Amino acid sequence: MRYYPVQLDINNRNVLVVGGGGVGTRKVRTLLACGARVTVVSLEASRQLRDLATAGEIVLEERSYQSDDLSGMFLVIGATNDEKLNRQISGDADRLNTLCNIADRPEVCNFILPSIVHRDDLVITISTSGKSPALAKKLRKALENQFGEEYGTLLRLMGAIRKKLLRQAHEPEAHKPLFEQLLNSDLIGMIQESEVEKIDSLLLEVLGDGYIFNDLMRS
Repeated sequence: MRYYPVQLDINNRNVLVVGGGGVGTRKVRTLLACGARVTVVSLEASRQLRDLATAGEIVLEERSYQSDDLSGMFLVIGATNDEKLNRQISGDADRLNTLCNIADRPEVCNFILPSIVHRDDLVITISTSGKSPALAKKLRKALENQFGEEYGTLLRLMGAIRKKLLRQAHEPEAHKPLFEQLLNSDLIGMIQESEVEKIDSLLLEVLGDGYIFNDLMRS
């Protein structure tokens, strides 16, 4: 296995995106959703990037990339069609020990980006180690069909239950059979069908009093 799988926390981290076209715009949207502080450097920028800059959500520098742009950056993403520029960005990042991804160029990256299935805080990633983006896309579509929005709700519910149990000084090891019992039931089907009364009955049976679906989802 070439790549070390990791989920990277970039909240409030400085991130540079070089390139303001369609690919760069998609990268920026994902970075912002993860809480990054994004700077875009590009001679040309999409309308969406201009709007984000006007709203103060990103910093947009409409000019050519300079090596100094990497100063203070946690990671950089190259999203240009200029092979020479992409390699310059990669080389600059290597010298500064900065995380670097060049779109569609795994050979000049020190990390690659997986395909993502996103359901609230549930994140399923698929990687072919850069060998076949087409296969990663096919698998992502299959997983999107298999894991619908109800799985995001399920995760929120499990998280709220765990938090409440921990507040009651339960030992974490004691939680395992409770969660297994919930997950081995038809809880996901109840969520999918919005059967709140059945969910509440199940929670009462497994966890006892004080576990109400709507209350937990608001906590």
